[in-house]
Amino acid sequence: MCLGIPGKVVRWIEREGAFAQAEVEFEGIRRLVHMACVTEAELGDYVVVHAGIAISRINPIEAERIFETLSQWGEDEGWHTGLSQDTEASP
Repeated sequence: MCLGIPGKVVRWIEREGAFAQAEVEFEGIRRLVHMACVTEAELGDYVVVHAGIAISRINPIEAERIFETLSQWGEDEGWHTGLSQDTEASP
């Protein structure tokens, strides 16, 4: 199973061709994303990203629904990194 996460396009770096790239924001974290499949995306659009590649555009209402679902998983079903706040890192 693959999981694509919605992110907001905040800056285009290269818009044309196979090397299209944009900066995409995920809940305040920005990453470079390959955009060759969705070069029609505009600033402020949401795109679904899997493995660093934007695979489709998504409307903001659907993106918000996905964010809410992921947040709920985190609270209800133990969706976490495995570290708690009171866990200290090993030297």
